[in-house]
Amino acid sequence: MQNDSEVAGRSRRQQLMDTAERLAPRLREANAAIERQRFLPQDIATELAAAGLYRMLTPAALGGYEVDVHTFVLVIERLARADASAAWCTFISCTSAIVGAYLPQAEARVLFASPEVKCAGVFAPRGQASRTTRNGVEGFLVNGRWPWGSGCRNADVLTGGCLVLDADGKPEMLSGGTPNVRSMVFSADQVEIHDTWHALGLKGTGSNDFAVHELFVPAARSAALMADTPLPGPLYRFPLFGLLGLGIAAVALGVARLAIDSLVELATQKTPQGSTRLLAERASTQEHVARSEARLRASRALLLQAVDAAWTAAVETGRISTEHRRDIRLATTFATEEAAAVVNRMHTTAGGTAVFEASPIQRCLRDVHVATQHMMVGESTYEVTGRLLLGLPTNVAML
Repeated sequence: MQNDSEVAGRSRRQQLMDTAERLAPRLREANAAIERQRFLPQDIATELAAAGLYRMLTPAALGGYEVDVHTFVLVIERLARADASAAWCTFISCTSAIVGAYLPQAEARVLFASPEVKCAGVFAPRGQASRTTRNGVEGFLVNGRWPWGSGCRNADVLTGGCLVLDADGKPEMLSGGTPNVRSMVFSADQVEIHDTWHALGLKGTGSNDFAVHELFVPAARSAALMADTPLPGPLYRFPLFGLLGLGIAAVALGVARLAIDSLVELATQKTPQGSTRLLAERASTQEHVARSEARLRASRALLLQAVDAAWTAAVETGRISTEHRRDIRLATTFATEEAAAVVNRMHTTAGGTAVFEASPIQRCLRDVHVATQHMMVGESTYEVTGRLLLGLPTNVAML
């Protein structure tokens, strides 16, 4: 029998999927406008937040949904079929909001007081933080500039990873011998956004650089995401890098599904030049669609299998093993890679029609190949996971 939490989780999943389905036509209609603007229109970001889609990974104690990771993947995937940039910004806001599980809860409740709060952030330690005190409040003096700040123009709250420096300006070291890296939390009015996002695809993510200069950040608005203990619950047992990678893969899978669906629709209408048969009647088209469907479904199934196995372990044991983390990262990179291969095939099969801006397939091609460039799904993942599969000593800090 299902327990109450499982029933509630499935109900929440259906609610969120219904919401994504309801918003899909609105996002599709805005595709061109989102690309032209190069970041999400604020009304769309607000609508996504108001619908609860930005709260999927926010702690329940802060008014969030704290969903299971399977649900998170499905919802992001569904949004990506409508607009990849909107899906990307949604998963970035969700993963950035995880900082709420690490902060002192009194401060977290202030930051997440609004149910429509929009977050953005960069985990990478591209900033520096020196300990100081202001008006009796302990904190940090922060300087930094963070690239790849997806959703930063819409965000109310932003986070930036920082290397903590000691009094001599050298990196502080934790007891395990690793540098002390902390995520600093900023409000939108404290950051400067640099207009750097002129990209091939995912144009509407607004992934600009953002920066702060000589900014005092109270210690209560900082957290060591790799060292501090988060709130209890299976969601916060998942590695942050794993969740980030899963968001990327979910977008890629949604884009690949859109590419197949768009090709199928085109093939039933288009008669290629010099032919008397519909594109759908060509044996090569039939083979390409069938093979692509198999590749997409297989990689998606592997991804969800890895997610579900890790979730079960987190629920039953309160921890996720290195093997589970390995499998998540392997499946994530593989799904993204396979999604790109599927889009490539659909683009080629569509012929000249796919080169025009009016074709969703050309947008799929651009979007998926920006997703593949993210370091969380880069080829180095295979090296790390391969070493683990071979039983070799491996640095799993980024797994």
